[in-house]
Amino acid sequence: MTAEPPTQLPLGTQLLRFVATGGLSAIVDYGLLLALSALGLDPRAAKALSFVAGTTTAYLINRRWTFQAEPSKRRFAAVVVLYAVTFAVQVGLFALLYPWVLGWSGSMLAANTVGFVIAQGVATTVNFVVQRTVIFR
Repeated sequence: MTAEPPTQLPLGTQLLRFVATGGLSAIVDYGLLLALSALGLDPRAAKALSFVAGTTTAYLINRRWTFQAEPSKRRFAAVVVLYAVTFAVQVGLFALLYPWVLGWSGSMLAANTVGFVIAQGVATTVNFVVQRTVIFR
């Protein structure tokens, strides 16, 4: 008798879990960034380490809780590539939006906030769709 693969959770459940995991991963990322910076580590090195920690946290939780998938080196490698691509998309989109919003609003706070929210939203959407339909199908 062979074990049946688990059925995929409903889209709404996966989306809610993905967003909750993202929030927790952002806390890990930001918290580690602050801690490492407070310890005197160069901010760029601190951000690199905190990004890796946050991304790893997201992968581990999403793999088991959101997408209920078994461990796989292939999946992990795919997630690393996906996060690298969406990181580039996020930074690129922010770089395009920031000057436009700054010129329109005259506010650095508005430019940072609008650029961050839109870029983060696009990156999160891309991550969810690719993980649900390709990596953890």
